[in-house]
Amino acid sequence: MNKIKITFPDGSVHEYDKGITPLQIAESISHRLADDALIAKVNGVLKDLNFKINEDSKLQIFTFKDDEGKHAYWHSTSHLMAHAIQSLFPEAKFGVGPAIEGGFYYDFEINKQLTDDDLKKIEDTMMQLAKENHSFDRKELSKSDAINYFKQVGDNFKLEILDGLNDEEETISIYSEGEFTDLCTGPHIPSAGKIKYVKLLNVSGSYWRGDEHNKRLQRIYGVSFPKKKMLEEHLHLLEEAKKRDHRKLGKQLDLFSIVEEAGPGLIFWHPKGSRVRTAVEDFWKDAHFKNGYDLIYTPHIGKSWLWETSGHLSHFKENMFAPMTIDEQDYYVKPMNCPFHIMIYKSDLRSYRDLPLRWAELGTVYRYEKSGVLHGLLRVRGFTQDDAHIFCTHEQIEEEIIEVIRFSLYIWKSFGFEKLKFYISTKPEKAVGNDDLWEKATDSLINALTTEGLEYEVDEGGGAFYGPKIDIKVKDALNREWQMSTIQFDFNLPERFDMKYIGEDGKEHRPFMVHRALLGSIERFMGVMIEHFGGAFPMWLAPVQAAVIPISQSFSDYGQKIYDTLREKGIRVELDKRNEKIGYKIRHWETQKIPYMLIVGEREKENNTVSVRQHKVGDKGSVKIEEFITNILDEINNKIIN
Repeated sequence: MNKIKITFPDGSVHEYDKGITPLQIAESISHRLADDALIAKVNGVLKDLNFKINEDSKLQIFTFKDDEGKHAYWHSTSHLMAHAIQSLFPEAKFGVGPAIEGGFYYDFEINKQLTDDDLKKIEDTMMQLAKENHSFDRKELSKSDAINYFKQVGDNFKLEILDGLNDEEETISIYSEGEFTDLCTGPHIPSAGKIKYVKLLNVSGSYWRGDEHNKRLQRIYGVSFPKKKMLEEHLHLLEEAKKRDHRKLGKQLDLFSIVEEAGPGLIFWHPKGSRVRTAVEDFWKDAHFKNGYDLIYTPHIGKSWLWETSGHLSHFKENMFAPMTIDEQDYYVKPMNCPFHIMIYKSDLRSYRDLPLRWAELGTVYRYEKSGVLHGLLRVRGFTQDDAHIFCTHEQIEEEIIEVIRFSLYIWKSFGFEKLKFYISTKPEKAVGNDDLWEKATDSLINALTTEGLEYEVDEGGGAFYGPKIDIKVKDALNREWQMSTIQFDFNLPERFDMKYIGEDGKEHRPFMVHRALLGSIERFMGVMIEHFGGAFPMWLAPVQAAVIPISQSFSDYGQKIYDTLREKGIRVELDKRNEKIGYKIRHWETQKIPYMLIVGEREKENNTVSVRQHKVGDKGSVKIEEFITNILDEINNKIIN
C-alpha cells in the first residue's frame, strides 16, 4: 500500500503518499504554513520537518506561535551561537545548550573571559552564518561511532554525556549546521536562515552539570525571534522584569537575605519580610480552617526507615542531605512531609465515617540542590511547603478534587493572580497501581475541571509513576507563566505504608491519598509575588502600611500620637523621626513602595488630621485621622488588590 492516512488536530483525515514529510504536507495546505512551520509532532513525538512518514499517523505542525515551535527555534539558535563561537574561538569545547523559558543558553570552555564586545562579535557572526542558510541535518550513529567522533574533536563534555547513555536503548543522534556538529536529540528547525533577530543578553559563570566540584565554564544567555517587533517587545519585558527582580527588591525593601557564609540556599527573613510572610500565612491558615482542613505540625527529622519505606532513599537520595546518627540510628532531615502525615493517620484505626480527612501543614523541608541552580527565593535548599494531604474513600474523591480546585482559585485570586492554566498529566509507561485506580483517578480530575467549566491541556504519560495530577500555572503582571499548584494522586505511599480504613461493609480498604500544594512553597511564592507586584504590595500584605512623617522635629510629639493610634488598631506603621528635610523623607518612603505616607505639621496638629500621600498617586489631601483609619482598615480587611 503506497498511501497513508494523516489525521490532523481538528480530526480531519487525508491520504498522502507513503514517505511524505511534514514540510511537504504543510506545503500542500498553504505556502504560508510551509514558510512558518518549524517542527512537527508525529504520533505524539516531536520530529524535524523532513522526517519521512511511512504509516498512518496523527500530525501536528508547529510554528513560532506554539510553545513547541519556540522551543525548537531557540534551541536551534543555541546551536547557531555555538557555531559562531567555534568560528571565533576554535579551541572552544561545548557543554550543553538548551532552550529555556524565554530563550536559550550554551555552556562552553574557552581560553578567555568574554566581554560585552565579544558578545557583539558573536552576535554579528551568528547573523552572517544565518544568511548562509545551512540546514540542520540529523544523523544517527552507534554509540561507538559517536564516541570516536567526539574524541577526534577533543570534546570531553560530549564524551561524558555519551558515557552515561545506555549502550542498547539510546539512539545517538548528531546535528550538523554548516561546519558545526553537535550531539543532540533534536528536533531542529529546517535551516539557520529562519533565525532573523538575535540578542545575546549576558555571559556568566557556570559549572559543568551544575556541580560546583566540576569544571567552571562560561554561559551565554540569548533570545531570538523571527520578527524585529517581537524582539523589541521581549527586550522591553526583560527590562521590566529586571526592575522587579525579587533579589534586588528583597535587598532594597529589606525583606530577606541569603548569607553564603551561613549556607547557600537558606533564607534569612528580616522583620519586614517576616511581616509579609506572616500576613500570607495567617490568611492561609484562616482559609484552610474555613475550607474544612485541620492544621498539623510534624518534626523536621525522622528515622531512616521512614524514607526507606516511602522510597525516597531509593529514588530521591541525591536530593536529600546526608544522615545524622543519633543513638546508633540514622536520621534524615525531611525532604517531604508526606510520611509524617501518614504516621498521624496510622496512629488510630480509621473508619469510613472518619473520612475525608484534610490535613494541612506549613512544613519546612530540606533538599540538596546543586549550588549552580540556586536562585534567590525561587530555588532554595530549605523551604516551607504549604502542604496538605487528603485521605478519602473512592466514592468521595471527585467531590474532594472539585473542592480543591475551587479553593485554589480562591487563593490565587485573593493574591491578585487572575490568569490560571490547568494541565492534567496521565499515566506513564512505568507506574504503580492498577489500571482501574488510574482510570478512576484521572476521570475524577477531568470531571472536576469540566464541572467547574475550566479549560485544560493533557500531558499524555506525563504523570508521576505513583499517580495522575493536575498542575496549575499562574501568569503574573508581566504575563510570565509560573508552575505553582499541584493536585497529585498517590497510589504508592498508601501501599508502602499499608494504610487502611474500615469500610461500611466491615472490611479493610485502602484510602485514596491526594498530595495538594496550592502556593507550592512559601519562599517561591514570595519570590513570584514580589515580582508580580514589583515590591508595591497591596495594603493587606505591605510590610509597612503607613509611615508617619513629621515636617520637622517640633511635630514629633503629634507624629508619635498618630503612630500610637494606628499601631493600637493593628496597622503596620513606622514613625520617621529623622532630622531630615521633608522632601528627602518623602523620596525615601516612595522608594520603599509603602502604600501611604501621613505627613503632619502645624495645620494637621491643630485640626487632628493627617495629610495623605499615596504611592504612585501623590497628594490625596488632608483627612481626619479617624476617617483615614476607617478607610485603611476597610482596605486591609477586604484584601483589596489595587
